[in-house]
Amino acid sequence: MKLARYLGPWFVLLLGCGTHTPPTSEAPAVAQEEFLSAARLFTPLPKVPDDPTNRYGNSTLAAELGHRLFFDPALSGNGALSCATCHSPSHGFSDPRPQSHGMGTHTRHAPTLLLSAYHHWFGWGGRADSLWSQALGPLENPIEMGGNRVAIVRHVLTDADLGSRYRAVFGEAPDSGSWPLSGLPEHGELEGLDPGWVAAWEAMPAGDRAAVDRAFANVGKALEAYERQLVPGPSGFDRYVADRVAGRDGNPGDFPEAAKRGFDLFRGKAGCVVCHSGPTFSDGEFHNTGAPEASGGEPTDPGRFQGGRLAQASRFQAGGAFSDDPQGQRAERTRLLKLGSEQWGEFKTPTLRNLLGRAPYMHQGQFETLERVIEFYDTRQGAVGASHHQEQILRPLSLTPEQRADLLAFLRSLEGTPVPQMWAQPPLR
Repeated sequence: MKLARYLGPWFVLLLGCGTHTPPTSEAPAVAQEEFLSAARLFTPLPKVPDDPTNRYGNSTLAAELGHRLFFDPALSGNGALSCATCHSPSHGFSDPRPQSHGMGTHTRHAPTLLLSAYHHWFGWGGRADSLWSQALGPLENPIEMGGNRVAIVRHVLTDADLGSRYRAVFGEAPDSGSWPLSGLPEHGELEGLDPGWVAAWEAMPAGDRAAVDRAFANVGKALEAYERQLVPGPSGFDRYVADRVAGRDGNPGDFPEAAKRGFDLFRGKAGCVVCHSGPTFSDGEFHNTGAPEASGGEPTDPGRFQGGRLAQASRFQAGGAFSDDPQGQRAERTRLLKLGSEQWGEFKTPTLRNLLGRAPYMHQGQFETLERVIEFYDTRQGAVGASHHQEQILRPLSLTPEQRADLLAFLRSLEGTPVPQMWAQPPLR
């Protein structure tokens, strides 16, 4: 049972949910003070934290290069797929399909990239410990973009526009003239790699392989610099709380009465705050919620149990040779990570900000609507994999239809203004 690690913040929030009613003359002031005390744990959204493993993360030039790479289908194995294929800007930088389709069909739903730079683990199972490392995985995965390391780096360095931008950010680039047309190293966790690509990689001189790896890591760092821009603006909840903190009445349309009641449920009876905490409305950690399998039957996805091992084995991990902070906090977190059977089937808590345009929901896109998500957590009907490894705090809530509607109203109030249009569309060439 993992409740203990959440009791502290949960109890703090519940202090504002007591049943004691003060004298009538003091009730409005006390209620307002309680509301603001609780709300300020969730807003405002702070600036994007620095990533010491990527010295280029805050570079505008790197973000502009990453912007082009994100929408470039030439990085894929068939020349038809880009990062935006599964992380669609028009769909909250996630996928409208339950399971994402690239070179093949994935078993998971592509998560949103909104606010991803606020986390310290990446992917549903946390297979990467930096955003730049995470960005590299799909490029070579045979069922995602199906590309290969040598061809990707060659394309970036030899394309007139991309090559110029690469050198402006990272300095001198390696000479790719003697490299094979394609090549990538064996990935123990991936099936379906082209054996010819692997053989070509193994035949390359060690110095050339190292140069490709360095440039490939830089591709990931440019993609991170771009993805760090994917932060929505203030939501109705943010605006309302900011007004109240400043002594202004606040626009009732930003945070209607139903949303206020939903906020009380969120941090009280419904217990959502246990995992969806802080300004991102996510603890950034991993939980087994018992969500039913999209295909039916018992769960087969190991989630965090496998993801943590992939993070520790990655040559692009925070403590590796291509990190700009190999002895830092991120690297230490990965080195000290302990994994056991209790992590089997755990998946990362997603942000609740800007949910409305991101259906379907959950790690396999199991639920088509937010109403269905709320129903699942309310009734627990259909929950699978019940065992001592599952989150023991999850119990049927027995909410009324009105309470479900109030929770939905609160989630709607978390919808922020869109990412700036310049970042949400393909760049002008």
